[in-house]
Amino acid sequence: MPISPLQKIAPATSKPVWWPAVGETAREFDPVRLRPIVGTIPAGLRGTLYRNGAARLERGGLRCGHWFDGDGAIAAIRFEADEQTGEPIATATQKFVRTTGYLDEERAGKLLYGNYGTVASGAFWNRWRRPVKHSANTSVIALPDRLLALWEGGAPYALDLDTLATQGLDTTIAPSSYSAHPKRDPHSGEIYNFGVTIGAKTGLMLYRHRADGQPIAQREHPIADLGLSGLPVLHDFVMAGRYLVFFVPPVAANPLEIVAGLKTYSDSMTWYGDRATTILVFDRETLDLVSRSEANPWFQWHFANGFEDEAGRVVVDVARYDDFTTNEFLRQVSQGAIETETSARLERVMIDPVSGRCLASETRIDRHCEFPIVAPDVVGTNADRIFVVTRRPDGQPFGDLFGAIGRYTVASDQLTVLDCGDRVYPSEPIFVPGAVANSGNSGGSGDLGDRDHWLIFPVFLADEQRSEVWIVSANRIEEGAVCRLALPEIVPIGFHGTWNASL
Repeated sequence: MPISPLQKIAPATSKPVWWPAVGETAREFDPVRLRPIVGTIPAGLRGTLYRNGAARLERGGLRCGHWFDGDGAIAAIRFEADEQTGEPIATATQKFVRTTGYLDEERAGKLLYGNYGTVASGAFWNRWRRPVKHSANTSVIALPDRLLALWEGGAPYALDLDTLATQGLDTTIAPSSYSAHPKRDPHSGEIYNFGVTIGAKTGLMLYRHRADGQPIAQREHPIADLGLSGLPVLHDFVMAGRYLVFFVPPVAANPLEIVAGLKTYSDSMTWYGDRATTILVFDRETLDLVSRSEANPWFQWHFANGFEDEAGRVVVDVARYDDFTTNEFLRQVSQGAIETETSARLERVMIDPVSGRCLASETRIDRHCEFPIVAPDVVGTNADRIFVVTRRPDGQPFGDLFGAIGRYTVASDQLTVLDCGDRVYPSEPIFVPGAVANSGNSGGSGDLGDRDHWLIFPVFLADEQRSEVWIVSANRIEEGAVCRLALPEIVPIGFHGTWNASL
């Protein structure tokens, strides 16, 4: 399919109710104190929630071609004690990541660069003459001395942890591609990640870093040596005990079409439903390939978690789609005109790590859900609870975005849902470990026990045209927010975030 021109902006009156939190350009704001409008901030809550997402999808009357192409903006919500009273308080700020491409387009007053689903403006040769714009819009990771804005098409951008001032491209942690889904070992603090390198040979680069981001090891595996062809679509992976596991769906882009400017990345991707999903298992100490196998085709953006069971099998929980129609749905979100429906279910897959063979697969949540997460201190181990965003229990109209969050309890096979309300849209919840309760139960946050743990996330209220931050008990999500904080500006319905307990 040939690439289409940049989209002209349609009148706002034709857009869905969630459009201001997706398609309209977000406004920056300096640190401002947030006051509860419902409930109170939990005592002892200390740290910063960082959120990233596409916050500018247009310039000069033209719109980006895909939701993935918007300029990234970081929202930071900081919880601390008041210096005078000791009471818990919250402040918030929001700033765009000032990438080179962002600054160039700001000076020009128009879109200049091509991207995942956007054509470079101007003459045909601009399609290959200009580099793809680094959007820095997908996720964040907090290191001791800096915040990294992640976008898997390139190295991260570094920002100041407090002010969110952009410090520049950070090639110390990765020279080029660095995915938006790094995994932290909950005990050592070591960070694992990957990138897909494009050049004379396309390769899968694996990274292992210390907790401060200093490199320990990296290993490149040529795609051809892994039995793959084209440019694979890899957005996430899973750490499971001693292993790093990748599911490579039968989707591939033609790099020659992209480099020649004939198609965008998105348009160049083809779903091959008659081919297999490839399972790759790596040793996470050595980064060596352990096994490769094939399974029936599926697609995924995100994993919840993985672990080794008592029998030595690798167990992976994944938000699984039957095909790649999700990509077209996400493109249509950026235009405010959804015509394609798509659905993912939470699937549990069991693998023999030695052979890589898929042993079994079973559905755990049989309703559309996404952005699955577990508590950070059980990543890579057997977690009993998985948190997701999902549809409202009574259903939502066609073309609507997620309106609820859920907690799936593995042991009881039960999904508990918090319906956020009509025309209310939550972003991905971030798990925040709480203080040990007075009962003395110090069980880990994987089993929750009697500890107070929280899910914190921005919410867009369409009828009121504003955003809030909700704090919900991870143990009792069905009871709703224990605290709601009004934000001074709309925080976009973004992609991913992180919690940083250091102040």
